[in-house]
Amino acid sequence: MNESNGGPSLEVCLSPALLHLYDVKNSIVVIIDVLRATSTICTALYNGAAKIIPVASVEECVNIGRQLSAITAGERDGKIAEGLAYGNSPFEYPRDFIEGKILVLTTTNGTKLLHMAKDAIQIVTGSFPNLSAVCDYLVAQGKNVILGCAAWKDRVNMEDTLFAGAVVHRIKQHFNVNCDSALAAETLYNTAKDDIFGFMRQASHFQRLSRYGLEKDIRYCLTPDSANVLPLLQNGELVVG
Repeated sequence: MNESNGGPSLEVCLSPALLHLYDVKNSIVVIIDVLRATSTICTALYNGAAKIIPVASVEECVNIGRQLSAITAGERDGKIAEGLAYGNSPFEYPRDFIEGKILVLTTTNGTKLLHMAKDAIQIVTGSFPNLSAVCDYLVAQGKNVILGCAAWKDRVNMEDTLFAGAVVHRIKQHFNVNCDSALAAETLYNTAKDDIFGFMRQASHFQRLSRYGLEKDIRYCLTPDSANVLPLLQNGELVVG
């Protein structure tokens, strides 16, 4: 708590490589991996998935999937990982496919950060499709918050920073924001907010995914509140909060 206004702190961690600099144990951590892990997580849960089990490796994904008769999914560098049945596109998980099923998911960046933040008060996942659910939850909890960007192989990226900025912009009046990363993220969001998709065209991950013909995915992942549920991590599993 910061004594200047008695409110909880709101901070942005722009890369997993910086997470050790933050007080994870006394904070709620929001895992942000907009393109595409956390967008896919909230979409699958919104469409009725029973739960999502995030794992670090493809091998672990395959093994748990076999044990639980679950759907195994994930990507490496934007493509379906070898040995897995499905990828990381939100469009792969419509209600008529995913409802009532367990999804075991591994990604390049997002699941890594989930495991790094394991000592947090609570872990939730955030992306534009569940922007309002995340903001409402953080305000209601009234605890310190770290918005944790999954980034791209530890390098700061545009889309996760933009989402962190959107959250800061919406809820900052409820928090003490004494964090340059949070101010920078909000400034970036304010610059981009009238046309986030257009603004993102210059971003490295936009160009990477566009090469695979995934502009439809990108547009969905940048659209607010299309899958407005709150994924909470409980006992290593993501469920609707």
